Amino acid sequence: MHDDDDLDHSHVFDLLNDEEAEDIEGIEKFTLYSVGIDIGSSTTHTIFSRLVLRREGAGLSAKFVVTNRDVLYRSPIMLTPYSSGTAIDTDSVQQFIERSYSEAGFTPDDVDTGAVVITGEALKKENAQPILEYFSEESGRFICASAGPMHEALLAAFGSGAVAISKTHANTVLDVDMGGGTTKISLIRNGEIAQMVAIEVGARLIAYDDDMTITRVEQPARTILGSLGQTVEVGEKLTDEKREQFAAKMTDILFDAISGGEMDPLTESLLLTDSLDIDSLEDVDHVVFSGGVSEYVYDRTSESYGDVGPWFGKMVRERCQQALRPGMLVMPAEGIRATVIGAGEYTLQASGSTSYISTHDVLPVRGIQVARAFINKEQTAEEMEAALATGVGKYDLEKLPSTMALAMSIAGQPDYWYIRRLAESIVKTVDDEPPEAPVFVVVDVDVAKSLGGIIREELHLDRAVIAIDGIEVGDLDYVDVGKPMGASEVIPVTVKSLVFSIRSQSG
Repeated sequence: MHDDDDLDHSHVFDLLNDEEAEDIEGIEKFTLYSVGIDIGSSTTHTIFSRLVLRREGAGLSAKFVVTNRDVLYRSPIMLTPYSSGTAIDTDSVQQFIERSYSEAGFTPDDVDTGAVVITGEALKKENAQPILEYFSEESGRFICASAGPMHEALLAAFGSGAVAISKTHANTVLDVDMGGGTTKISLIRNGEIAQMVAIEVGARLIAYDDDMTITRVEQPARTILGSLGQTVEVGEKLTDEKREQFAAKMTDILFDAISGGEMDPLTESLLLTDSLDIDSLEDVDHVVFSGGVSEYVYDRTSESYGDVGPWFGKMVRERCQQALRPGMLVMPAEGIRATVIGAGEYTLQASGSTSYISTHDVLPVRGIQVARAFINKEQTAEEMEAALATGVGKYDLEKLPSTMALAMSIAGQPDYWYIRRLAESIVKTVDDEPPEAPVFVVVDVDVAKSLGGIIREELHLDRAVIAIDGIEVGDLDYVDVGKPMGASEVIPVTVKSLVFSIRSQSG
């Protein structure tokens, strides 16, 4: 038996084995709490998760990645409420979300990250954007508001497990995310999303009440029924025959869209994007269905939400038996909740200790639009400045305002003179604004501390400078940047896409 003073404290760190050392909270790992709020055409639901981020590789500059996710609470599924044919019932949605927080045992201040997602036909309602902004601000300290079929497809592909299946088996997987207003299709090769497609077929293009009286008809439903020589109107009774004909036709359209090759004109007219770039389903190893209708495809529920989802899902299941090879259809990790699971995980990145922050006062910030540029070591300072000007010029601007971030992909081994030339180019690119207006810089390699230091301390730019690295963004993305966390001051960054997809025009 020893008193505390008899212990040799000089070797206390020797008692930590490697596994324990790797688990020091705030240095080698971070535990964050995430919320996902999904307001879809048919249903609304929430999910609360615990995310663990760990360093990827050695050294304090190594990037943090999500290594573990535990779902802590799943809300009941609520039918998305509408106050009119053109508006979502905001009060009902708000009450549902507040109830979800209470049942999960969370307050908004407990939440570190996550997403509010409005998708499908709900996204077209006149108050969709104000709802996004409201819940983004009110639902937690660092919440990403996102919308659009392509971002939804991306999130669903990750949330369903389709990306993980493709990565694990080094093969090609098709994730078919079937919602209320649209179906999103992701083509995934070797764990990378090669293409995303969206088409207007979904469970809630026609909705009806308990008496089978039609309460909603979306335009794509009229187009599809018109091809059958049929019409429906709000207030009419939906017959079993029309419902089954409609579901069968949507099944035909969906399989036409995912099968490659020449497409029926009706299918083409319902596409929101370019068509899927495969010759046939022979090019695909596995197919995963996600989204609300997938619950019926896999026969996991028979519950009806007053739409054609059960019939659509059943017919897709039957068609899979004819169109897919044995073993081709696989189960998703998540079905109806795939988008919101993906939203809480995929959108979150973290910048490490090599970032440069001249002041913490401007953080957190939300909705910083990205002007993207490609930089390489062979460029002169003038060529770098021209590359940055091209990125900013996409928005019809000559200089970078404080409401935007310069996001640069940097090629070539960084050295002092390379980074110095880049810093000079950035200083010439930023707008002439007062000192309190920050300059945001995002780079994909670990040079932010050097870059920010040169801008502020050598080139004497009299502006707050926030330079973060290890962050990957795409064209037209937005970023939210949080306050530094933990002993190693990791900066949580949410990357989001708020841009609607546009089909490319030929000729």
